[in-house]
Amino acid sequence: MVSDLPEYYFRVRENGAFVFRVDTENRHQRIEMDQIAVVNIKNGSVKPHGERTLSPEGASAIENWMAERATLLAKRDIDDIHRAVDHLNLTTHWAQSRATEEQLEEVTDALLLAMHDLRGVLVRKKADRLMKAQK
Repeated sequence: MVSDLPEYYFRVRENGAFVFRVDTENRHQRIEMDQIAVVNIKNGSVKPHGERTLSPEGASAIENWMAERATLLAKRDIDDIHRAVDHLNLTTHWAQSRATEEQLEEVTDALLLAMHDLRGVLVRKKADRLMKAQK
């Protein structure tokens, strides 16, 4: 089992990760994790932990993780949008078939404002794409 462990562990956080080097080659034969860096996905920064200098292998592992993480987050973003479309459809059906007057009163203004805002952004972005395509 110990040999199956990766050399680096990334503890994911909201903007990136804490990076640990996994050590199984110690005298107690325990898994030890030594923090080597902090990664920020949003701005691409990698800060070595403490007075450390990252090895070329460590820097490469971090770069690979950052690229894989960015790809995963992009996939999740678009999946969330597809789910939002589904939720809008389900909300439409709920409003038409099951919602009480009190429930509709509670959510109508918030939904109308959110949909108006979304519609404005989508129409503007669509027009920008059409204008760009015509050039």
